[in-house]
Amino acid sequence: INAEYMGSQTMLRVKDPKKSVSFYQGLGMTVLRESHFSDFSLYFLGTLQPGEAAPADPTSEEARDAVKRRFQPVLELTHNHGTETQPDFVHYNGNDEPRRGFGHIGFLVDDVAAACAQLEPLGLGFAKRPEAGRMKGLAFARDPDGYWVEVVKRGGYDADATPFTLE
Repeated sequence: INAEYMGSQTMLRVKDPKKSVSFYQGLGMTVLRESHFSDFSLYFLGTLQPGEAAPADPTSEEARDAVKRRFQPVLELTHNHGTETQPDFVHYNGNDEPRRGFGHIGFLVDDVAAACAQLEPLGLGFAKRPEAGRMKGLAFARDPDGYWVEVVKRGGYDADATPFTLE
């Protein structure tokens, strides 16, 4: 594998950027850049490192350059204007029949239960709660558009960093 290649971003289409940005901010992400066009807007979010600050103006050239130079990946939320006012509009999340495909994105957290409690009012509930199923201790939250977001304990539950306990 060529070391010059590296994952840069994942893009999700969103219906209402206010709800989606709030949800991902609940997972510790920060808006690094915004770009607004006549019929769509882009929101680039990232997890800041200790001591790192986001650009003061996410619409600035500085913000654009900061995202391009960023070593860590970003989450790009794409909003097509007008969808937020269409009550029946939904994006296909990749986990519902008959259009399965995309699975989920994942986040490491120190406390899975606390993260789930914080996310619950910001999204659409859970596809799997930490105490449900055979794999205990990890969760799959649903963001405001129904995309699955895996919530995993940072460092795992044992010396091998196992991200769940199997029952």
